[in-house]
Amino acid sequence: MGVVIIPEIEKQSITKLISEGKRLDGRAFDEFRPISIEVGKLGRAEGSAIVKIGDTQVATGVKIGEGEPYPDSPDVGVLSTNAELVPMASPEFRSGPPDEFTIELARVVDRGIRESQCIDLKKLCIEPGEKTRIVYIDNYVLDHDGNFMDAAALAAIAALHNTEIPDFGKLPIVKKPIACTFVKIGGKILLDPTLEEEQIADARLTVTTEDNGNVCAMQKAGPSHWTAEEVMQCVKTSLAKGKEIRKLLK
Repeated sequence: MGVVIIPEIEKQSITKLISEGKRLDGRAFDEFRPISIEVGKLGRAEGSAIVKIGDTQVATGVKIGEGEPYPDSPDVGVLSTNAELVPMASPEFRSGPPDEFTIELARVVDRGIRESQCIDLKKLCIEPGEKTRIVYIDNYVLDHDGNFMDAAALAAIAALHNTEIPDFGKLPIVKKPIACTFVKIGGKILLDPTLEEEQIADARLTVTTEDNGNVCAMQKAGPSHWTAEEVMQCVKTSLAKGKEIRKLLK
């Protein structure tokens, strides 16, 4: 992803608006843009979902393969998560090998799924030490208007719930981890940042929570820091928003 230069006058204008308790699109600081979820639209995948958060759109496909389990977990299925920032989604995106943003996106999605243990991977083992099923999750950012982290994480969970394995049945999903991303601008904390807000943010924090209220993953980025109080504020908001978003997952 290329370097983005924000005109100082635009940065000052957005920062001033936020300091007055307002956002460009009129939302509250702790409010998501409209969210939509469509499943089963990618015909070649065992499971799929397309998620829109505002004008940001991510498509996720799940494929099931077979292979050897890892030596240290011979009776457990394998999870593999990848991401791609499609060049047509934004002028910032470039084709070629994965850059740091692509790698970070894949890790954020993977960590939320893996650490929450939302897939009962033991049920995917075919023959301990010899053969197991492999869950491949591929995320594609199709339109970028900020916060593709949450869109990809939600699309992955929706796609996993939509996945059905031939001669096996539905993928054994036991949880719905939800990611919520915040940015800090001039000391103010904003949920679900737009592209303009991301580009001037001092720091970013993604918090992934489970159905039972546990925090299963966090990811920080940006030059500034987060205080313990700010992190706890983000966790509290994530728990509340996670409950709302899970209702959208049928």
